[in-house]
Amino acid sequence: MIRLLPFIGIVFFVSCVNYGQLTFVTKLPKKLNENSGIATFSGSTIWLIEDGGNPDEIYQVDLKGNLLKELKVKNAKNKDWEDLAGDKEGNLYIGDFGNNSNERKDLVIYKLPNPEVEPGDKIDAEQIRFHYPEQKKFPPKKARRYYDTEAFFHSGNFLYIITKNRAEPFPGTALLYKVPDHPGKHKAIFMGTFKTCDDWKTCQITSADISPDEKTIVLLSYGKLWKITNFTDNDFLQGTSMEIDLGARSQLEAVSFKNDSTLLISDEKRGSTGRNLYSFPLN
Repeated sequence: MIRLLPFIGIVFFVSCVNYGQLTFVTKLPKKLNENSGIATFSGSTIWLIEDGGNPDEIYQVDLKGNLLKELKVKNAKNKDWEDLAGDKEGNLYIGDFGNNSNERKDLVIYKLPNPEVEPGDKIDAEQIRFHYPEQKKFPPKKARRYYDTEAFFHSGNFLYIITKNRAEPFPGTALLYKVPDHPGKHKAIFMGTFKTCDDWKTCQITSADISPDEKTIVLLSYGKLWKITNFTDNDFLQGTSMEIDLGARSQLEAVSFKNDSTLLISDEKRGSTGRNLYSFPLN
């Protein structure tokens, strides 16, 4: 039985009038129609992945939309890649934890060395395998389908995972777990729950990141953003949360800090819209 801890914080509802719309930066390359994760090592380029069924590759793109580099990830398989995270040592992490039906038993995060300095066209991956100990059935009943995941970030020696709740009826929450950032088989540690909002169409978390100064965390959904500050000792659930309506309802899938005050956000192509890179000022 999962014990759902309350989220303590101050929630502000801010309209897109106060914060403005997303600013279009560039159209992403056509082969990134299903982009699902962004990571930034410098302010001038980004790294991206695509979700399940696409090549086992990472892509470097500049802010004009030019594809600069493609790297084949060795010792890895794109079953459902959903987010990217980086650490202060320059390592890159791929979250292969997409789990729409909550039936996977092979969840894994791939740890890569800094792709910025990789001279060839391939890059090695180590495997961080994990499971959610609270999940007993695969899949569980619809009311307990908490374990799809599309979001994580790195802090200290851990990777913090935020689930995309697919329970029916939708409870308006996301679960927070952490796993060590080194290879092996790990039991994910349950940290508590984060309250989003009640409309599943705009309240399921699709990506996350932490600022370079580690003072701000952002969680992205299909049109909204949660900004978390004033936390201590990685006790993120005790921070102050601000909910921001981005004024967009495209399939927003990925977020990364360009710097401490500016975000880069991308969406998948859906019909005639998407496959775009946007910026958003947090202040």
